[in-house]
Amino acid sequence: MQNNVRIGRLIVQCLAVLALMVSVAGISSVSAAPAKPSYEYFVAGNSGDVTTSTSGGLLLMGGGTDVDAGFQWMIGKSGGGDFVVIRASGTDAYNPWIYGELGMPVDSAETIIIKNRAAASDPFVVDTIRNAEALFIAGGDQSNYVDLWKGTPVEDAIHYLVTRDVPIGGTSAGLAVMGEFLFSAANGTITSDTALANPYHNKVAIDRDFLVLPNMSGIITDSHFVTRDRMGRSLTFLARIVQDGWASTPRGLGIDERTALGVQPDGSAVVFGTGAAYFLQSPGAAEVCQPRTDLTYHNIAVYRVSGSATFNFASWTGSGGTAYTLNVDNGVVTSTQANGAIY
Repeated sequence: MQNNVRIGRLIVQCLAVLALMVSVAGISSVSAAPAKPSYEYFVAGNSGDVTTSTSGGLLLMGGGTDVDAGFQWMIGKSGGGDFVVIRASGTDAYNPWIYGELGMPVDSAETIIIKNRAAASDPFVVDTIRNAEALFIAGGDQSNYVDLWKGTPVEDAIHYLVTRDVPIGGTSAGLAVMGEFLFSAANGTITSDTALANPYHNKVAIDRDFLVLPNMSGIITDSHFVTRDRMGRSLTFLARIVQDGWASTPRGLGIDERTALGVQPDGSAVVFGTGAAYFLQSPGAAEVCQPRTDLTYHNIAVYRVSGSATFNFASWTGSGGTAYTLNVDNGVVTSTQANGAIY
């Protein structure tokens, strides 16, 4: 009798273990399933596709309050077609502004919030981008754009728009991903003081091989430039690009808030808004660019444009602006401007 009880208990224990194994296997199976596309789509105006005559160009915006004249410039280049905004978070707040409040007709204003890599391969998402007559990359966190869109059909769709001569724009995080090189913010943002004190700080996260856009070869961008005092970190980015062997004489572009550049296919650019844009030219390698060591970097040429001043990306020269030189010694930036200002 005792043996029968023991055998019964053993059978019950075995069944319990078997049930647990089945349960765990089921959980593992669920967790291993591929992610479903996660995106939100909003439209103001005609939800169908329309084809208009477009002309290429880039709108490079520095963040903060959006510049009406810059968007109107893009709408003009779109021929009044479908204006698509892409982002990884946020809302459809651009739609009513673009569709009606700017006072220029468009067939539609569409926003797609692309939340995961699966969505970046979704046929509807990709086709909506490919069929755009204007595309704008909103602000947010550029690490999401790199993580979720790089190497996906969304990236390919943006490149396809270039071949169609469709205007492309971006602000803040959207601007950050438009150069050949980019500050990815993979480990969070970084201040100028921290970057200058340690060019190899883990937050000095530089990336490349994402978007390939006209006139942006060899360039790294930065936004909120004066407002958040980002000159020092941009100089550090340039020093790192050279030190890491990515380019011998890279260029930087810093744009302040409430400011945008409209860049034509031939490289000529005009300023929209109230602030300035800063064009930086690296002379080559820094004197000192090492981990946990203050940066020393001499003779970085700067050209500042605002108001009616112009600049040409093809020749990297400007008209009506201000030229000066910056030097960094032991992490401290100095300027050749008469007042010593770095901006």
